Amino acid sequence: MSHLTNDTLSWWHYAIMLALVYVSYATYPGSGLSISSEGGKGGMTLWHVWYFGWITALSTGLGTLPFAVVSEMNKWWLGVSNACAAGMMLAASTSLVYEGIVLDDTSYVLKHGACWMPQSLRVLLGLLGGLLFIVSTKKLLDQHEDVKVAGLDGLEARKVLLLIFVMTLHSFTEGVGIGVSFGGDKGAKLGVFISLTLAVHNVPEGLAVALVLVPEGVNKWKTALWSIFTSIPQPLMAVPAYCFVESFIPFLPVGLGFAAGAMLWVAVFELLIDALEDTGSKKVTALVGMLSFGAMMAVQMCLKED
Repeated sequence: MSHLTNDTLSWWHYAIMLALVYVSYATYPGSGLSISSEGGKGGMTLWHVWYFGWITALSTGLGTLPFAVVSEMNKWWLGVSNACAAGMMLAASTSLVYEGIVLDDTSYVLKHGACWMPQSLRVLLGLLGGLLFIVSTKKLLDQHEDVKVAGLDGLEARKVLLLIFVMTLHSFTEGVGIGVSFGGDKGAKLGVFISLTLAVHNVPEGLAVALVLVPEGVNKWKTALWSIFTSIPQPLMAVPAYCFVESFIPFLPVGLGFAAGAMLWVAVFELLIDALEDTGSKKVTALVGMLSFGAMMAVQMCLKED
């Protein structure tokens, strides 16, 4: 029987929460952003780019909300949670590959000519690189059995650390995507749309993190902080990507593929295998995984249509 740890938080947890509130207040750019019906940068500043990236990061913590009513979870439900998280990560991985292939690099091509490699091949190169990188990281973690993270140790700690690492890794490319979207003549309108879409998209990604951490006994407030932590690279990468948008565009498909490969490996070889072991049923694991995959894809398609 898995159970939740003590709900008390240490002083540094409260310090982190206060820091999040302070940064949210101190970096708020005000209402200077002007978005006309024709698009255009309007009153765009670097602070706007940062702040929209910051909001996307904070939204990841909302994925923990469903666990506000959960007090305990047995082994079977732990397996279901892992299968659900795996389905969500597979959907996110699929979306990253698609975004890398259809990425609009027209502005770059017009100024610099066709890139050194087709986008599909750049995505494939990144995908293979992500798979190899995570396999190497997994082997490195397996050599250190004394790893501790989020109050866990041993095998559970290595599993959680790998998940947090992968989710944080893919946030770098999403941050670049935010910054790139704010560039160009229609940057303000497109950038706000992409940022808000990504903020909604981050909620189920935060849920995927919570589905792994909470059943392992991690405090729900700590889980929310870890979820937000995995998306912190988004505002950090959004600003330089906006400043040097043309330099980032050719490498974005590689980054998207890299993140997709890393998530794919963890979803299949970590979460699904654990889910199958805990539920003891291939049918249950497959059904839950497919349902969560379909739900995540449906959310992403609805966001794109809007």
